[in-house]
Amino acid sequence: MSILALVLFIPLAAFFLILFLPRESKASFSVALLAAIATFIVSAGLIGATFKNGAQFSNTIVWNWIDSPSMHIRFHLGVDGINIWLLLLTTLLLPIAVWFADTVIPERRKTFFALLLLFEFGLIGVFSALDLFVFYVFWEVALVPMYLLVGTFGGPRRGPVAVKFFVYTFLGSVLMLASILYLHSQTGTFDYVDTMAALTSGRVTLSSFQQLWLFLGFFAAFAIKVPIIPLHTWLPATYVEAPAPATFLLAAVMSKMGTYGLLRYTVPLFPYGAHECAHWIAVLAIIGIIYGALLALIQPNIKRLIAYSSVSHLGFIVLGIFTFTQLGADGAVYQMIAHGISTGALFLLAGYLEQRRGSMEISDFGGIATPAPAFASVFMIALLASIGLPTLCNFIGEYLVLQGAAIAKFNWAVWAAIGVILSAAYMLWMYQRTFLGKPTSYTAAFPDLTIRDWAPVLPLIACMIWLGCYTQSFMPPITSANARVLDQNRASEQYQVRFAVPPSTGEAAQNGHGVKRGPQRAADSFSCLGARIRALCATEIAEAQTHAR
Repeated sequence: MSILALVLFIPLAAFFLILFLPRESKASFSVALLAAIATFIVSAGLIGATFKNGAQFSNTIVWNWIDSPSMHIRFHLGVDGINIWLLLLTTLLLPIAVWFADTVIPERRKTFFALLLLFEFGLIGVFSALDLFVFYVFWEVALVPMYLLVGTFGGPRRGPVAVKFFVYTFLGSVLMLASILYLHSQTGTFDYVDTMAALTSGRVTLSSFQQLWLFLGFFAAFAIKVPIIPLHTWLPATYVEAPAPATFLLAAVMSKMGTYGLLRYTVPLFPYGAHECAHWIAVLAIIGIIYGALLALIQPNIKRLIAYSSVSHLGFIVLGIFTFTQLGADGAVYQMIAHGISTGALFLLAGYLEQRRGSMEISDFGGIATPAPAFASVFMIALLASIGLPTLCNFIGEYLVLQGAAIAKFNWAVWAAIGVILSAAYMLWMYQRTFLGKPTSYTAAFPDLTIRDWAPVLPLIACMIWLGCYTQSFMPPITSANARVLDQNRASEQYQVRFAVPPSTGEAAQNGHGVKRGPQRAADSFSCLGARIRALCATEIAEAQTHAR
């Protein structure tokens, strides 16, 4: 059995094992924790083959599932430089969620731990599926346990909030399913690799009209999951009402399902639709960056503040993808990992605050740094990572995205940079009101972090520093895999020509579909910056594209 098969089925086996335990058994926590840790350890074995193969899929699984004259579905999974880190992020954070849940979930613990493992199974399937129908199945598998976690274990308004979350996500999924079925009718296969081969070789062609509507069908599902404004209204209430471990996973991992889908499926499968819609998607991403930051600035509740900050940071990921540049795509993937670590840490620490104080209102805190200096220090590190302080994780991703945006359209980079400034404002203001000043009567004896609290915090802090200081331990497979995606999208071809030989006017104005692209428009309006960036990154991108091919 391959390593990826073990990574996928260990959580599923543990899920069924917990279901058969007695209702009041205390072994559910131990089984869930051991299974989650084992999954993470085994998943680390995927790294070597990914670095070796670059953009090519490794550790593949190909099992026939449904084989009939009219429909052939294979259980096809694989790992490349894009999804390897999302798989590891998932398997790293699940043990932390299980550990955290042990202290905050007093009742129906067996159900809670079983749902966490089923959620992990769904996430691993989503990030590794290479068959579109199998991808859809895992997409729905991941939705159901999270709906149950919110609806069963959430706050006072958990019922309507969980229903809204489910309906939003399910409606997007239906549109994606319709697009998958129509694409199958045109290509004769659900397999992602075979579909890409048919489209790139010209054996199957989709008209501009078909591409546009198929793109929008996939985009609807992914945009809701990210979420992209104005489809974000389910997020703040869900993050607030969900139990703390579920909020931790929602923000850190589940939101990446949408951004991963955008990069893996919409960009390479439907290049015309992606380029046609890129401008308004980038505008929505920038609106999300600024609007999310402004809303975070006025929030009186810590959880809602972090939730809106997540909307803002996820806007950077979407913007990076739709710049169609190597730097933008690399920054988007890197930001997926960094956002999962930093925002996950903030929600984990917010859960500790709620556990100790029984409230998430900022006005109920103040002066915590005096009785709990370790807590204040750790929260500050996570906060600075979220802001994007150099040497911490978010800085690299945001910097690369802004570089990619400057290449595509310089105005995008200017507007997106405002979000970076605003993030410092709302995060530091929240920290000042919560941790600094004179302790109140309620916070004078605020408990500091215990040894048990440190256990999940230390790995997250270590990852923040590692991602911020040693980028090359993550970036090579990301770069090569993204180069392949851009090549499939026919966006990287223009960059390769531009870096090698200045194109003629006609060549520069067209890019495969007779549409003038963002990079050329940006070069016209800001040639000095474009020339400097092209000179700096030409070698890196050329090497990445060569390795990808």
